[in-house]
Amino acid sequence: MIRLARITKSFGKSEVLHGIDLKIRPGEIFTLIGPSGSGKSTLLRILDLLDAPSDGTYHFDGTDTQDPAADPLILRRRMAMVFQKPAVLNTSVEENVAFGLKFRGVDPKVIHERVSAALDQVGLLHLAARRATSLSGGEMQRVAIARALVTGPEILFLDEPTANLDPVSSDTIESVILKVNRESKTTIVLATHDMAQGQRLADRIGVMMDGRLVQVGTGRDIFSRPTTPTIARFVGIDTILSGTVTRNEGGHAFIAVCGLTIEAITPLSSGTRVKIYLRPEEVSLSLPGGNDPVRSSVRNHLPGRITGMVPFGPFERISVNCGCTITVLLTRLSCEDLHLSSGTEVIAEIKASAIHVTADVP
Repeated sequence: MIRLARITKSFGKSEVLHGIDLKIRPGEIFTLIGPSGSGKSTLLRILDLLDAPSDGTYHFDGTDTQDPAADPLILRRRMAMVFQKPAVLNTSVEENVAFGLKFRGVDPKVIHERVSAALDQVGLLHLAARRATSLSGGEMQRVAIARALVTGPEILFLDEPTANLDPVSSDTIESVILKVNRESKTTIVLATHDMAQGQRLADRIGVMMDGRLVQVGTGRDIFSRPTTPTIARFVGIDTILSGTVTRNEGGHAFIAVCGLTIEAITPLSSGTRVKIYLRPEEVSLSLPGGNDPVRSSVRNHLPGRITGMVPFGPFERISVNCGCTITVLLTRLSCEDLHLSSGTEVIAEIKASAIHVTADVP
């Protein structure tokens, strides 16, 4: 549906997007994640034809959007955008949602039917007569989504749609997004700095950093198999270690790291310098001398000592010194059961298949 090639965008002498290549498939939910200022909103505005790229090509459904023969208005009527801060008119919810259709000169009877369907889709039909400015922030955002959906877009762009909402309202908006995608087969492109939201909603994810699209893949690709240390840190991988493959037996590698030997699954050959990445939730802890029935399936048993514990929602984020620092995420109940505290001697247990390995490129 969408194909970008070498897209750049400059404001004056400052280039904010650098050589973006991207394909978005019909009917998918594609999320753009990245820190603030990484270029997500700028890229969305180009995709929605609100801004033109400084260089590169943008094809929408086979049409070159920069071709002088292409009518931007016709193309934009096949799209819709919802911004971070919902803007509503000081009229009823129904009139807010109907605004775009009235502007297009649609028959009033058709408008009523389509507005009712859109409000039902976002769960606000019962508030059709309510003044829009009296709604909560989450309800206003759903009005904005309904106003976008009522025109029947083939693709819906969402720019940080839950950034200013409470968790309950955010959950509601996410449910609406999934419902719209599944019921209407609408292609959705969503920009968010909420990595968990991106993972929950997306068929595929693109990571934006410093105006570049640095990795595209499934949630598993992005969160468990990052391609660089910078991406790994952004998606919550604290344990990034350097080592050398000492031998490889049919894809089962032995890697020298911090005076330890760590076993992992990788085709990289003996002598290769590598980076290993380990998500904190992939590590379990046991006490020395404990009888853990899972140990037989775990290839790495690294003795160490807890050097710090920090509350992390219902979890504890634990630092363990095993010759190098390994970060572990355990439930608070698990920590209480094991009587863990700073200074406790533990064994960090890691499956070989849980470790992501890449060549350490200078």
